[in-house]
Amino acid sequence: MAGVPVAVGDSVVIDVVGMTHEGQGVGRVEGYTLFVSGAVPGDRVQAEVQSIGKSFGRARLAALVAASPDRIAAPCEIYEACGGCQLQHWGYAAQLRWKREHVAGVLARIGKLPVAPLEEAAGEAGGPGTADAAQAGVREIAPDAGRAPVVVLPVIGMDEPWRYRNKAQVPMAAGIGGHGLIGGFFEQGSHQVVDMEACLIQQEQNEETVRAVKRIARSLGYSAYDRATGRGLLRHVVVRHAEATGQRMVVLITNGRDMPHADELCGLIRQDIPGVASICQNINTSATSQVFGEETRVLWGDEVIYDEIGGITFAISARSFFQVNPTQTERLYRTAVDYAGLTGEETVIDAYCGIGTITLFLARHARRVYGVEIIPEAIEDARRNALLNHINNAEFAVGPAEVVMPQWQAEGVAPDVIVVDPPRKGCDPALLATMLELRPARIVYVSCDPATLARDLRVLEDGGYRTVEVQPVDMFPHTVHVECVVGICRVDT
Repeated sequence: MAGVPVAVGDSVVIDVVGMTHEGQGVGRVEGYTLFVSGAVPGDRVQAEVQSIGKSFGRARLAALVAASPDRIAAPCEIYEACGGCQLQHWGYAAQLRWKREHVAGVLARIGKLPVAPLEEAAGEAGGPGTADAAQAGVREIAPDAGRAPVVVLPVIGMDEPWRYRNKAQVPMAAGIGGHGLIGGFFEQGSHQVVDMEACLIQQEQNEETVRAVKRIARSLGYSAYDRATGRGLLRHVVVRHAEATGQRMVVLITNGRDMPHADELCGLIRQDIPGVASICQNINTSATSQVFGEETRVLWGDEVIYDEIGGITFAISARSFFQVNPTQTERLYRTAVDYAGLTGEETVIDAYCGIGTITLFLARHARRVYGVEIIPEAIEDARRNALLNHINNAEFAVGPAEVVMPQWQAEGVAPDVIVVDPPRKGCDPALLATMLELRPARIVYVSCDPATLARDLRVLEDGGYRTVEVQPVDMFPHTVHVECVVGICRVDT
């Protein structure tokens, strides 16, 4: 390609100076950018060019010339093949520094927001990567904040960043030669399943449950679903472990309603898996890659298990969205409550409320809280969770938030605070417009994707709000993902 200093197949030695949001090292050859899989900042590597474009190319790490001081040996035996984690070969402190830099860079580049220097942010939080940041408090978010630079605080990390996931979602596949049954995680960049017996970011109880279910499924002769042919029974195994109660849930996602040997299956699971309280079947006959289908039935036990975060008990059904890292979830939600600035007199709307997790945290500090969610089953869970915790100042509705919120406004509901926790794609544009019409004093934005967060913050800023402070939280150590809680206030004019 004209003007590009490398060609496919070339071998080059480069210094790695950055990291992409996908976890690839970034280096340059005569000003041309190469993304190098497996490299980390500080490495000097010999890289083999695999593809080139006008702006950047991709390469693989052929040899490590000099290792970064932050490079470590990944402890997971299948790390090189599995796509579940991307950063195990990088020291945890370096991961946390990069995640803060990534958030700050995206806010500046996409959101066009002025970001305070790291030194100021570090001074606010008392040190990067420590749980102490969660207790350090947040700056008061005042309407007269003006256009001061946005403070992106150091990331709240984990003291022990392993064994944190309380849910495993395991795709199933045929074994070697199309025989048998394996289950694990998808290979990086493909839909090939890497068989998994141990996963260091899963709670050990989930590990045990998945191993037992695979063993039992093999003994009963269950076949794996084949995406190419649409045949086979078992698509996924989803397991949950409730840390507070010790209860476990097993969900078998099948290609059809027929469940051979269901009674024997349940008996063996109950015999082999301690603490199992719910065994469910979810039916998914679609040709898509989505995990769950619309129909779930209980094969044995209860339809829910119970877990607790921050003193609030939650009933969790097979399809419930419930954060997978309970330790960090409590820190995330407490930060959201802090940013809401509640005194006990406020009216709060929680958009994208799910099963009411953030809603119920807010309800303990507000006069009244309204939660809205488009999924009916989630609202049923939210109402059940409010009753379970004897919380009577929370009201829930089913529907798109941008439709329900104006209805509430017509009924006299005037929110002082709106909290949003959207999916990865960010807020619906209509919801952003609705929030700007409702004009709450504060908005708290909980985000799982810095890019869509930055895009939405730009809309809110242009609509008369100011982004004051961002607290990243490391919900998924050893992956490239980072969650943020953002304090936003209305600029009174």
